[in-house]
Amino acid sequence: MKICISCGMPMTKKSDYPLEDENKDFCIHCAKPDGTLQSYEEKLEGTVRFLIRTQGIDETAAHELAIRTLKKMPAWETAGDL
Repeated sequence: MKICISCGMPMTKKSDYPLEDENKDFCIHCAKPDGTLQSYEEKLEGTVRFLIRTQGIDETAAHELAIRTLKKMPAWETAGDL
């Protein structure tokens, strides 16, 4: 089982992968429609919206949490340098 390098989601079935391509290191939620990885800015924005919707926290708290969370992911380890 692979873990998404962008968000940490376990990828356990073919449908978890972009375009069902199990050679990808990132999940369907971190991919653009063409199967490429979203930019850091796109992923950050999506993560903020996800946290607001699922955790019921305000935008500022969600933004701070999203940055801390994404910085732990291999795809975004240098995100502060972007």
